[in-house]
Amino acid sequence: MPGIGPGAAATLIAFMPQLGSLNRREIAALTGVAPFNCDSGKHVGKRRVQGGRAIVRRALYMACIPALRFNPTIRAFYDRLRKAGKPFKVAMTACIRKLIVTLNAMVHNSTPWSPSAD
Repeated sequence: MPGIGPGAAATLIAFMPQLGSLNRREIAALTGVAPFNCDSGKHVGKRRVQGGRAIVRRALYMACIPALRFNPTIRAFYDRLRKAGKPFKVAMTACIRKLIVTLNAMVHNSTPWSPSAD
């Protein structure tokens, strides 16, 4: 997949053995990029990402930078979020989540990456 280099691939292999065996919500939560609500009673707070495996999240953040340049699917997704007024970090976190969910599906189905598959 464009953007996933040897370092990110090695990190995913070493620290995410569950890749391909979990569903998209579980893999996003395990990585730490799934939004969790901060609600209590009638209070409706912001959704935040928390927890997960920090080393995997850092590797995917660094992989997302070249993915924005070389992966047309991730770039279109990022541009759409930024045009909608999302801040940089929110858009990057959403792109990281899209990366890990796509990689999880690729491993689960044993298929190579293709731009039309996203």
